[in-house]
Amino acid sequence: MHALTLASFLFFTGLVAFITWRITRRDDHSSTSGYFLAGRTLTFPLIAGSLLMTNLSTEQMVGLNGAAFSDGLSVMAWEVVAVIALVALALFFLPRFLKSGIATLPQLLEIRFDKTTQLITNIIFLIAYAVILLPIILYSGAIGLQGMLDLQGLTGIESSTTLLWLTVWIVGIIGSVYALFGGLRTVAVSDTLNGVGLLIGGFVIVYFGLQAVSDGSGIMEGWSILKESDPDKLDSIGGADQQVPFFTLFTGVFLINLFYWSTNQQIIQRTFAAKNLAEGQKGVLLTGLFKLLGPLYLVLPGIIAYHLYADQGVRADEAYGHLVFNVLPPYLTGFFAAVMVGAILSSFNSALNSTTTIFSLGIYKGVLNKEATEEQVVKSGKVFGWIMAILTMIIAPLLAGQESLFGYLQKMNAIYFIPILAVVLVGLLTKRVPPMAAKIALIGGCLLIAAGYFVPPFTLLPQIMHEFHFVALVFVLLVAVMLIIGKVRPRETDWIQQHSGDVDLTPWKGAVPAGIVLVVLVIVMYISFAG
Repeated sequence: MHALTLASFLFFTGLVAFITWRITRRDDHSSTSGYFLAGRTLTFPLIAGSLLMTNLSTEQMVGLNGAAFSDGLSVMAWEVVAVIALVALALFFLPRFLKSGIATLPQLLEIRFDKTTQLITNIIFLIAYAVILLPIILYSGAIGLQGMLDLQGLTGIESSTTLLWLTVWIVGIIGSVYALFGGLRTVAVSDTLNGVGLLIGGFVIVYFGLQAVSDGSGIMEGWSILKESDPDKLDSIGGADQQVPFFTLFTGVFLINLFYWSTNQQIIQRTFAAKNLAEGQKGVLLTGLFKLLGPLYLVLPGIIAYHLYADQGVRADEAYGHLVFNVLPPYLTGFFAAVMVGAILSSFNSALNSTTTIFSLGIYKGVLNKEATEEQVVKSGKVFGWIMAILTMIIAPLLAGQESLFGYLQKMNAIYFIPILAVVLVGLLTKRVPPMAAKIALIGGCLLIAAGYFVPPFTLLPQIMHEFHFVALVFVLLVAVMLIIGKVRPRETDWIQQHSGDVDLTPWKGAVPAGIVLVVLVIVMYISFAG
């Protein structure tokens, strides 16, 4: 069984690598536009595939299904509310981003405010990616793979700590090679190939999982048994004691989603590489449609695992790997593990690619060596990328022991998501708010949320009002402070956004109708499963 699983795993992993190399072997990897923005050639299938796969990693598959194991269907909020954020990206943010012809979000803040604002944002992104995002991707990937491939049995390594370090380093090195030698288009192509596999694999697991629930009597019978035995797990409305209480959907959960999908460099970099605005909008809205299917393969397996294994002492974040290993036939386990490695690599190399972009264009070219040639800028990104990758591989195994991986990720992300979102929104929607307001909001916002999480007695506030309400309150406070500064000490002249001429800004005719349909579908989903 192990030999078949391992053989199919190696075959599918090698196949994706080979196809990616064939498609991208003649790409321009020496110029900054070619390396960081895929030469601005991405069409909507590649944008959608890459967006979906950058998001869909093991912190989603393992973490969100683990959250569903504990709390049930209410955690689908992270998938479904994302659809509204994607509509906002397509209709509001993307036309403005492409108008300025930027490669990184901090560049927009330089255009709107000043160079120091850009530098502060660059540093915030780099610290957050090194300490929060990249290590969690590697750690969750290693945990998922250990369960799926039964790596202890396969390798004979008894120590789970040794196995964790080994898995993290192998996956980290492979991901670094993809990201740092290939550039953004290589990442986007491998993402799209793995995305197809992950969607197929995700639905196959639901099929075999429901079959296991019904003892082979069919998936509809399995669904009926789930509804009868665990009705509270299939309620879309989260209770006050759960990770996502219902009313947080309108405060912190919405704001965290809005930042993640519309102003997070790791995600939006592939939309900056769009051939034109219409292709970008189609890609973003197609991603929204796929996110609506998210609860099927990112939440339902966690509920199935709860039904099958809740009495066996399986921990929440081990539930998904345990389910995959137990319900899939060996040849499919290898295929799915290969796709999962693709998902880990995808999120890891996308975040690493974004990190090198921010460092090279924002700090190396912007501060350290303003006269740098294109080759020097690309080389600096590769060197910095390896330093970041090694740092990440050291931090990742130290995360062992977190109760809910996904909950921890969202909580930590809010520290920098909320201030940056406040600054971007106020920057785009006002003309007179000065650079000083942006700097105060960026630094003050990060410090306020961190204090609320870690510094007594400030920690009482998130406990009293739920941490997602707390971060929304900080957001409102930051926006208010910026607007007040804009009234008291405004810029001398109105800020007017100039069109860089890099991208055709003709919108897709179907963008607004498609956006409306997606929002209506979100509301219908919530009503359908409301307990």
